[in-house]
Amino acid sequence: MDFDFTDDQESLRDAVRRWVDKGFSFERRHAIAKAGGATREVYGELAELGLTALAIPEAQGGMGFGPIEAMVVNEELGRGLVNAPYAHAAIVAPTLLSAAPADLQAQWLPKIADASALVVLAHQERAARYRLNHVTTKATKAGNNWTLSGAKSIVPAGDEADAFIVPARTAGADADAAGIALFLVAKGAQGLAVRGYPTQDGARAAELTLANTPATLIALDALPLLEQAVDAGIAAICAEAVGVMDKLVAITAEYMNTRKQFGVPIATFQALRHRIADVKMQLELARSMSYYASLKLGEAAPVRRRAIAQAKYQLGQSMRFVGQQCIQLHGGIGVTDEYAGSHYFKRLTVLEMTFGDSLHQLGEVSARMQDTAGVFA
Repeated sequence: MDFDFTDDQESLRDAVRRWVDKGFSFERRHAIAKAGGATREVYGELAELGLTALAIPEAQGGMGFGPIEAMVVNEELGRGLVNAPYAHAAIVAPTLLSAAPADLQAQWLPKIADASALVVLAHQERAARYRLNHVTTKATKAGNNWTLSGAKSIVPAGDEADAFIVPARTAGADADAAGIALFLVAKGAQGLAVRGYPTQDGARAAELTLANTPATLIALDALPLLEQAVDAGIAAICAEAVGVMDKLVAITAEYMNTRKQFGVPIATFQALRHRIADVKMQLELARSMSYYASLKLGEAAPVRRRAIAQAKYQLGQSMRFVGQQCIQLHGGIGVTDEYAGSHYFKRLTVLEMTFGDSLHQLGEVSARMQDTAGVFA
């Protein structure tokens, strides 16, 4: 199998890396985080590179690229620790809106492409434990209009977004797979309350409360569509995590080559060389599973869902191991706020929990492997 990237994909990688190197230093990132984490300006700069149009069809003002290009971009954004909601707004939201009526697509997709609108998925609820089918937010229809009542938690960049894509229940019990629809709720809609706050990794999130809030229907019986979009988001953050780990390992290796103990660099100590070798192995395993996730996005839902869960579980294990080992190899400086390594570690911690932590993904893998007796097929 050929894992080489095309010339266009390599050019895309180089363009993103050059912007990160020139326009998004750690000092800038640190200042944004200390100021509260608002990243709309950064997101606008990504739009100038054309990155916000990456996954949007050409007919709607986008570039029409696929998951491999998205993987390339997210890996470089992770390497630069760019704290903008790229995967959520530029990958997940367009995937969900692809099933919307034509007039709704025409209204929002061009705005997403040029970053004049930031649209994010608001799906997490208390007690859901990452289960996409656990939806308690209620949708009520009156004539041709819909209203929503409920609450959503940890909405990425929620207090900066212009609209939200909200799963809500039209029928059935709280955990039923059927009866889940997707709606678009505009910022400032009547009955919508947004409470924003900074997150541990220097970004922002928000709690949403909806009280008979007007909404526009995207799709009925939309759980399969929601799963598809979340899987695309998982593949994107897996790629981002590879970039984060890649840079953290490089920072750690540089530190080990300059930090001296007993008059010699600590990189010469055999025990520490063994530890950094184990870290490198986990990084490369994570990289291969990130490729696997992106390549499986076009498969049928049962195959895709299992592959994505397998990839996210392995990435979760690798993120935890690489992050903890690299910080320990640094010693005390590794956890200081002024040092870049601590911020990479925080980002890995948040990514491990995004779209389902390792324990949840292990359960997803187990539930989809009953016919293989625990052996990957």
